[in-house]
Amino acid sequence: MMTFIYFLTISLFLLLCVLLCFVILIQESKSSGLGASFGGDSGESVFGTSTAEVLKKFTAWLAVIFLASCILLSLWTAALARSKVSSGPTEPLMERVE
Repeated sequence: MMTFIYFLTISLFLLLCVLLCFVILIQESKSSGLGASFGGDSGESVFGTSTAEVLKKFTAWLAVIFLASCILLSLWTAALARSKVSSGPTEPLMERVE
């Protein structure tokens, strides 16, 4: 059960990574940016007039969540590795042949 939760968490982390990349790419840069690729004018805004501020705040929150989840997943992975090493195999991996 714990393995399922661990891999589910990693899947959510990867989804967060993709979302963060997408949000960064759709922001307007000093040049035309990715928005021009979809035929949008740099003066137009799909989400309203304060899109730049909303996207900046959303990107900042996603970055904070990303960093926190990196640290938590790192600690969780280390704890799983320690628990597997400490439990050790109950049987020898190879039999001694004489």
